[in-house]
Amino acid sequence: MNATREVVRASALHGSLRVPGDKSASHRALMLSALASGPSTIEGLSPGRDVESTSAIIVQLGAERLNENDLVTLVGPEQGLKRSERDLDCGNSGTTMRLMAGVVSGVLGSHTLVGDSSLSKRPMDRVATPLNLMGATVKGQGDRNTAPLQVEGSQALRGIDYVVPVVSAQVKSAILLAALGAAGPTSVHEDVLTRTTTEDMFRLAGLSVHSLEEKGGGTVTVNPGRPRATKWRIPGDPSQAAYFAVLGAIHDCAVLEVLNVDSSPQRIGFVTVLQRMGAAVTMEPRDGGVSLLSQSSELVGAEINSSEIPSVDEVPILAVAAAAATGVSVFRDMAELRVKESDRFSGSIALAKSLGCRVWEEGDDFFVEGLGSARSFSTFALHASLDHRMVMAAAVAGCAGGGCTISGSDTVSSSYPNFFNDLASLS
Repeated sequence: MNATREVVRASALHGSLRVPGDKSASHRALMLSALASGPSTIEGLSPGRDVESTSAIIVQLGAERLNENDLVTLVGPEQGLKRSERDLDCGNSGTTMRLMAGVVSGVLGSHTLVGDSSLSKRPMDRVATPLNLMGATVKGQGDRNTAPLQVEGSQALRGIDYVVPVVSAQVKSAILLAALGAAGPTSVHEDVLTRTTTEDMFRLAGLSVHSLEEKGGGTVTVNPGRPRATKWRIPGDPSQAAYFAVLGAIHDCAVLEVLNVDSSPQRIGFVTVLQRMGAAVTMEPRDGGVSLLSQSSELVGAEINSSEIPSVDEVPILAVAAAAATGVSVFRDMAELRVKESDRFSGSIALAKSLGCRVWEEGDDFFVEGLGSARSFSTFALHASLDHRMVMAAAVAGCAGGGCTISGSDTVSSSYPNFFNDLASLS
């Protein structure tokens, strides 16, 4: 992960592209297919390394995967998944580790989940606590239960009623996946409603799910059961589309279209933020799906709260938008950024500073005083720190501004292996 990439300013940008299949849905389609009995098909599976980590683990646990062009057939074992003698390697994928902890909590025996140096620093206590309450034994290293993560699976899990203390779709999903093998229903309560990918896909797989939205958050209740084999069709990943939405808005000569994007409300908060900043970004029905259209705009600073984008995955690229805007943008309640693939709180601040902005922080908030135009961006260098989102955010800034050098650029393959080719195709 030490390749260096030079990005030069593009004089103009136009065209359309498809981003990879939604990463969140891809992980879950693989897991639900593995938990089912018999063959499921998945069209549009994300080609990134994170999803490959999930795929490799479920094959270790007894599922069978067959590839044919863009179609993946996943055969779940009739007798259910079985423990593997080898470590379950999650690579750089926090989604894989947290969700697979929920899956293997219901698979009898001892399981060891490991990851790379970046993933091994990320807190797993947030899934260990509820899974232990359900009757599994989950233990990592130190107070934050970092990897390697030891999971003792049980076939006598019990349903729980749990209030999630940290806004996290991954934590919710880990609990719901374990709940499929529990005795009795399980309810998860959220103060802020996170992406509903897991619940939506549970319903498609014939599982019993009840969702109730209330006061900005909600409760999800799942009854135990086995998913049925399903034909999955994965839409484009909105988190990946966000980079091109910002690129189109901040470049001074651009018209871009991203085809077939998932438009779930919890996934497209970045569109609302950009529109509030004055961006000409819209979602349009197109060819049986939804396309995202973005073109050159004059942006103004705005206040952005983490509740608008619960995963906070789009904050680094929104910091680039803020750098191109006129006035000050405020990013509120962004503590969760500190425990992503890298410290994205510090990384977003450092990126905006490297572009030439005045940036400061107050507790879990940070402020970016924009330069009024991407043409005013400084040429800069960035080290990616094993973080694919920082790579893509930097590349967008360099393409719209004065160019940049990115070391560790190959880490982008964890989610979007063809990113730089797609970016070049628009010039």
